[in-house]
Amino acid sequence: MTEQAAALKAHAITKSFGPVHALRGVDLELRAGEVTALMGENGAGKSTLLKILGGDYRPDGGELLLAGEATDFTGPADARDAGLRVIAQEPEIVPWVSVAENIYIGTLGSVGFRRGQLERNATEELRRWGFDRVIDARTLGADLSPAQRQIVEIMRAVIARPKVICFDEPTSSLGDEEVALLFALIRRLKADGVAIGYVSHRMGEIFQLADHITVLRDGAYVGTKAVGETDHDELVRMMVGRDLTQFFHREPAALGDTVLELDNVSNDIVHDISLTVRAGEVVGVAGLVGAGRSELMKTIAGDLLVTGGEIRMHGVPRRFRSPQDSIRAGIGFAPEERKAEALLLDRSVRDNTALAVLRSLSRWIFVKDAAESALAQSYIESLRIRTPSPEQLVGRLSGGNQQKVVLARWLATKPKLLLLDEPTRGIDVGAKAEIYAIIDRLAHEGVAVIVVSSELPEVLGVSDRIYVMAHGRITGELPRAEATEESILALAMDEEVAA
Repeated sequence: MTEQAAALKAHAITKSFGPVHALRGVDLELRAGEVTALMGENGAGKSTLLKILGGDYRPDGGELLLAGEATDFTGPADARDAGLRVIAQEPEIVPWVSVAENIYIGTLGSVGFRRGQLERNATEELRRWGFDRVIDARTLGADLSPAQRQIVEIMRAVIARPKVICFDEPTSSLGDEEVALLFALIRRLKADGVAIGYVSHRMGEIFQLADHITVLRDGAYVGTKAVGETDHDELVRMMVGRDLTQFFHREPAALGDTVLELDNVSNDIVHDISLTVRAGEVVGVAGLVGAGRSELMKTIAGDLLVTGGEIRMHGVPRRFRSPQDSIRAGIGFAPEERKAEALLLDRSVRDNTALAVLRSLSRWIFVKDAAESALAQSYIESLRIRTPSPEQLVGRLSGGNQQKVVLARWLATKPKLLLLDEPTRGIDVGAKAEIYAIIDRLAHEGVAVIVVSSELPEVLGVSDRIYVMAHGRITGELPRAEATEESILALAMDEEVAA
């Protein structure tokens, strides 16, 4: 890559947060009409680099060049004015206004405030990129699914006709149809000469979309490869510094008594669900987007009320009217949207870890700080949470380490049943292997575990049994020995239950 060809060049970028060196001499080039993937384990520095490109952070050292000219962004507005857009993995949506207003937020002064005109403009842009099939410009932000929120974030960026655009894990919440539309959008942007940066942990996407791949490890630049000159194994070695030939090391644990039984459980979203989970067993739940997997987990956890059927814990009928009821019954729940639903991002690792067990750490109305710190430190060590101290803000941790903090909170409650909804979403290969090891260890300690995953190799690798869902119902149950990607997909696409 030559400097003259680079629409954007980051050279020798450094950034520290106190004693933590997030970036150490990192290089990145994005060329007009090409897609450059940025890969690395969580904590490698990808998000920090994107925040520097987007003007959220200022680098401590190094330089940014746009079309060969040195530039210094003092804030996000500078980056936007320069024609650079970064699409965040976790979109910020205003819940009480429409999709149209959310798309044009920040530019209303130029397009006007008339709602009807905004909706017509937004509808036309959605139609231009094919997203009108999956989102309506009049829908309120509060009513959007995770996939639709991501589409709004993408549309905010593309309506500005940027010269450089960076995507941070854009498909992590998208279904197959939305992914296909996004890939078509990226190819059109590429054909229009836009320089594109693309962060993803999904190798298939990288090899399908990218022209070049830049790898970071531990905040440092490892190298850049042309897609046609590398492969999966080499990239993994570059990212983790070692061969990672096998993610799944599950040895089935000795099974105990039945912990959870669902007998024809129903509500407005899930219907006639019957399943069991035993102590020491990892049960997978698979299905396509919209199958009702997350809603099933929320039903078990007391977030959604049961209107029919029965839940039994250790053979005793239970009716959970709130998450507090399920916690008291020995259930921990790590939801799919960890930032929105599980973490207090502006609070410390210590505060987040102790959140579910504050009563046991308190005397009268006062929380014992020493007990909180000791609890957090114990899980920092046992789960290998990479943080400078228990006082670090959770919002500053990588995705993999944030997920470990969620796990720490529930492990502190000594759960009998742990519900994990997309536990490795947006997490790199190294952190995934660590999460799998934690799941395996919990099973051998006698915890019953339910894992929801959209990644078929993952659900096959971690599970002893797999339930498959479609249209809010269970369409089949597969033992580990009989489960394949093909058999799961056949049940997931079962059309009979749609009738």
